[in-house]
Amino acid sequence: MADGPTINTIAERAGVSIASVSRVLNGLPTRQETIRKVLAAAEELGYVRNAVARSLKSRRTNQVAFAMADIGNPVYLAMVRQIQPVLKAAGYRLVLHSTDAIAADEIDVLHSLGERYVDGLIMSPLRVTDAHLETLKAARAPVVIIGSVPDGTRVDNVRADSRTGVRLALDHLHALGRRRIALVNGPLDTVPGASRGAAYTEALEELGLPYDEGLVEIGDFYRADGARAVAALLARRPDLDALMCANDLIALGALDVLRAAGRRVPEDVAVVGMDDTELAAASYPSLTSVSLGSAERGKAAVELLLDRLQRGDREPRLVTVPPRLVVRASTSGEEPALPYDLTTRTPYDLTTQPPGALAGAAPGDKSSAHEGGAG
Repeated sequence: MADGPTINTIAERAGVSIASVSRVLNGLPTRQETIRKVLAAAEELGYVRNAVARSLKSRRTNQVAFAMADIGNPVYLAMVRQIQPVLKAAGYRLVLHSTDAIAADEIDVLHSLGERYVDGLIMSPLRVTDAHLETLKAARAPVVIIGSVPDGTRVDNVRADSRTGVRLALDHLHALGRRRIALVNGPLDTVPGASRGAAYTEALEELGLPYDEGLVEIGDFYRADGARAVAALLARRPDLDALMCANDLIALGALDVLRAAGRRVPEDVAVVGMDDTELAAASYPSLTSVSLGSAERGKAAVELLLDRLQRGDREPRLVTVPPRLVVRASTSGEEPALPYDLTTRTPYDLTTQPPGALAGAAPGDKSSAHEGGAG
């Protein structure tokens, strides 16, 4: 039976009509003897009810999609960890799309909402083009955007305040006496790149520091790009005394290059990242970073979407998550006294950890020890 059992084959096996099988599988009132026969035949044949057919009838799939630029980025992992349990509690499954920040892929995901494979979409695009906005207007299911969109766009929207975040970072570096503060940014045609670049320029002006093109390097939002950018900065401006990095991955690449160049962090060069991912706490030295509330943005987005699914006619809402500066050793020079627990984001209490919890599980032990990294 190449295509698997059907209602017809269940009816034949149970010795009842197709209509009787349909009533049983749809939970409609039927004689107990008929129910028993149909369920026994269905189990014997390995029948699984067709979810697609069920969704066509109810016009609901009980699925929600989350489209992000890079599924390996810890920012999006933090969002997923918030979105998944909220959806599960509400009876929805989560479908993930990693678009590699390709606008055409994101627009294709928006168009595919017309196929009704999900009931709603959360999307976090790095770029918002006119094509994005036109497709959003015609979207056939509710959409929530994580990230900035033009004012007046009629879509539920959750934003980070990265401009204030950059200002917090530069105020901190300035207070430490740093005056040659370089910026390592991502592409300026992205929402975060444009926002963080503009915020850097504004913060320098407000702090009375001159803008110096030689202290700005544009790359991409990955560790390797951060390393290349900082190597170029050091070659061009070896006198720089601080780095403002547009995300934590760039900052980790910066730490790699500074270490290889023999530059002490923070004594010679102070380093600040953005996003405050788990990687920031696990790096050496631990990384001062601006938290943009990745988890909070994920939670706010899924709550907006579920509310929209219940009340489709309400006005679009905007939620802005405030930033927070988390100071660590890359600017303060002080490491936590104890190893860091990425689960609770606090130092381990060595008096309560079981043997082997820090160094790794003993051979044959199937329990896993905490490891640094994105998870």
